[in-house]
Amino acid sequence: MRLYSFRFGCLLVFAGIASVTWIKSIPSDGGPSVLPDLQTLYERLVVAEELGGQVSSDLSSILEQLRNISKAANVTHPDYNTTTNSSAETIGRQADYLGQQTLLQPNIYLYMPHLRQHPDSLQPNIVLGQGRHGVSMVLGIPTVKREKQSYLVSTLSSLLYSLTSLQQQDLLIIVFVAETDSDYVGSIAENVRKNFPKEVRSGLLEVVSPSQYYYPNFTSLRETFGDSKDRVKWRTKQNLDFSFLMLYAQDKGTYYVQLEDDVVAKAGYFNDMKTFATQEYSKQWLYLEFSQLGFIGKMFRARDLPMIAEFFLMFHRDKPIDWLLDHILWVKVCNPEKDAKNCNEQKALQKRRYKPSLFQHVGLHSSLPGKLQRLKDKDFGKQRLFQAHNNPAAELSSSLKHYQQHSLDKAYKGEDFFWVITPVQDDYILFNFTQPIYISRYVFRSGNIETSGDKFHNTTVEVLPSNASSQDRLGTGLSSSYKESDTGFIIIGAFEDGVAEGEIEEGMQPISALRLVVHSDADVWALLSEILITV
Repeated sequence: MRLYSFRFGCLLVFAGIASVTWIKSIPSDGGPSVLPDLQTLYERLVVAEELGGQVSSDLSSILEQLRNISKAANVTHPDYNTTTNSSAETIGRQADYLGQQTLLQPNIYLYMPHLRQHPDSLQPNIVLGQGRHGVSMVLGIPTVKREKQSYLVSTLSSLLYSLTSLQQQDLLIIVFVAETDSDYVGSIAENVRKNFPKEVRSGLLEVVSPSQYYYPNFTSLRETFGDSKDRVKWRTKQNLDFSFLMLYAQDKGTYYVQLEDDVVAKAGYFNDMKTFATQEYSKQWLYLEFSQLGFIGKMFRARDLPMIAEFFLMFHRDKPIDWLLDHILWVKVCNPEKDAKNCNEQKALQKRRYKPSLFQHVGLHSSLPGKLQRLKDKDFGKQRLFQAHNNPAAELSSSLKHYQQHSLDKAYKGEDFFWVITPVQDDYILFNFTQPIYISRYVFRSGNIETSGDKFHNTTVEVLPSNASSQDRLGTGLSSSYKESDTGFIIIGAFEDGVAEGEIEEGMQPISALRLVVHSDADVWALLSEILITV
């Protein structure tokens, strides 16, 4: 509407000027020179009409261009005062119970114009997931086809190993399969589902992939900084992969942590990261570092992800991802009128480091074909293979044969883990307390970060009440989940995914003894890395 008013105003101004010129050109005495002047004026009006037509045509062209730009803006930068279906869908519509959504990045079409050709190019393909939101921490793990070994399952096992049930509810792990081959994406999803069925069902683990139209044509990339064409393509795609993952995760939690698919995590990493983030919450920082290697273990506030992803997208063809992250810091805090030392000091305030490192790089074969990378984080130190606790005094016995020095006595005292040769049916571990005690909570964790497969399966936790028979206790309104075992013991729990934990009801107290009983032959050795009996 404004353009029409502008065009009409231009024509009025032009007509006014022509009128003034005409009036001034008429002699005051109205003599014979009037006719030639009128002829001149007529010629000027003809020219003015032609110019007016050209102006009108130009303005119409400009108006059409602005209309096209407006249409694109409605797709990429919707008016928050409108309630049209198209804008609502663009912001991030829930497609089904899996929580599919369109990625929200208002300017992405400016940096990746090829996406305009396919309306669904920014809709992630959610292969596995329950749409989990509102967690404290989101871990993003991009993975691609590798010519050699895949480390993904080992990485996920490491991340899941030491999590408590409450921590599992407060975490989301997103595996981003950065490939458009649907068969390959499906095979990765099936592998994840097969190895971690409980975590997939609960929504703790998600597997997503991009639309087949997400990636641009990489053949036109310029070779820069002495990198080969293959390396330029690899680093450019990595920029796009990280950006996609960040945009997908931006509304799912409070903090977002970037990882890779070939790392191991220290036991207790979740609690360490959350505690450190809470301590640093009120300070100004762009990211927290939990590893000194590349982009591994970088934690961002989720609210900063749109800005970070847009910066990566803006320069995705130009530089590697770690350089771009450093450039964000430069733009935010460095004064061009001061020296490099001052700039580095200011940047250091925006990235706060946690020590020791909580993630270690273990992959030998890079995702860049033909590249070997023997990167190790020197601040990672040794893995903690067991969790020590102060347990109540007890006489210990077991039918299981331990391996080398890894005895039950050392494990109970918090000095080592208890590692045993393949358990068989009716094997047991007995904790006979020197006097009856009130037990509020127990935890038995099997396997550790290096031997995650050596777990107890089909094994129950049983207690012996001190003051009455098990039959009497079972008949006094205790939990219906309790079952009678033998010799007065009552079954109160069992190992699930290698962990047994729980509380003991008041009516069962005090306890004279606690034991673990194996109910079937195992195929592998077993290892107790944590024994906790809280009184």
